[in-house]
Amino acid sequence: MGSVTPSYNIPTHCKAGVIENAGPDFRVRVETVPVPQPGPNDILIKLNVTGLCQSDVHYMLDDLGISMSTFGVRSPGHEGAGVVVKIGENVKNWKLGDRAGIKPMMDTCGTCAHCLSDKETYCSSAIHTGLMVPGTYQQYIVSPARYASPIPDGIPDEIAAPVMCSASTIYRSLTESRLQPGDWAVFPGGGGGVGIQGVQLAYAMGMRPIVVDTGDDKRALALKMGAEAFVDFKKEADTAAAVIKIADGIGGHGVFVTAQAAYPTALAYLGQRVGGAVMCIGIAPAGTMTIPVDPNLLLFRNTRIQGTLVGSRHDTARALDFARRGKLQQICEVYPIDRLPEAVDKLRRGQVAGRIVVSFNQ
Repeated sequence: MGSVTPSYNIPTHCKAGVIENAGPDFRVRVETVPVPQPGPNDILIKLNVTGLCQSDVHYMLDDLGISMSTFGVRSPGHEGAGVVVKIGENVKNWKLGDRAGIKPMMDTCGTCAHCLSDKETYCSSAIHTGLMVPGTYQQYIVSPARYASPIPDGIPDEIAAPVMCSASTIYRSLTESRLQPGDWAVFPGGGGGVGIQGVQLAYAMGMRPIVVDTGDDKRALALKMGAEAFVDFKKEADTAAAVIKIADGIGGHGVFVTAQAAYPTALAYLGQRVGGAVMCIGIAPAGTMTIPVDPNLLLFRNTRIQGTLVGSRHDTARALDFARRGKLQQICEVYPIDRLPEAVDKLRRGQVAGRIVVSFNQ
């Protein structure tokens, strides 16, 4: 017998986390907003969960030099996992009931040199989710059918949502770092959402993760998820020396900076390593952070400093496959949507070990 196509009763309004007074004194409220309607090339997704990302906080603080208010957007968020409940008339690649994910990029032009290579996330016409269009803090969300990510069966929404940004972003950085199995991968801030996904992926790819962070909760989580060592920066007088001692007495092969405060000291974790790389991932408020470096150090040690943005559709698919194979575990606390303001405040204060996921169904 053929499968039965599901049907959905779509409400006129849904819950959403909205931002008031974007800036240093922003406030988060949960309100009801109109459910959007998909265009002919779009799908309407009912989200089950949304992840919370530090980039959301930057959008709320309005400290990146580009503002949500410019685009009339009130709901940030770019880590959504849910199901397709309505399809535009031209859509052929989705059907009702399919599981779908929303990423930091809502769409790109699809035709520029970046889009035609593996640099699609650098498309100058890219539409940023939760900044230029309503994001995943809103339960029902419209996405271009071409750009949403299929979520394989067997991956819980609580794992799939953070894959949309944190896991795919760090996967991209790991692959561009050119580290090999057996290499030391250092994660300053590795107890946070992006970092802990990086620890899991690095371990699964054969690397040897070292986490630099603080707190018993983050230590336990990091070691559980595959870190070979944890250096507590509040207990070590010289964290770089501690990392270098662990990494063969030479230094890390790669440093993956997900915590903006680590940028000024990131190079120190490479020690005397020749051919090491500092991978810049965490976004800092515009104009606030630098990496001081003597160019001679780069010359004589063949050191690279490189930035990576978010993951492409391909990166997301690869990260989801790691999750499907059990290599990415749940690293999140789950909050109900009505406690979204509390969850955002906890993230802003840096008190989250791993990730926070907000459920629209609780």
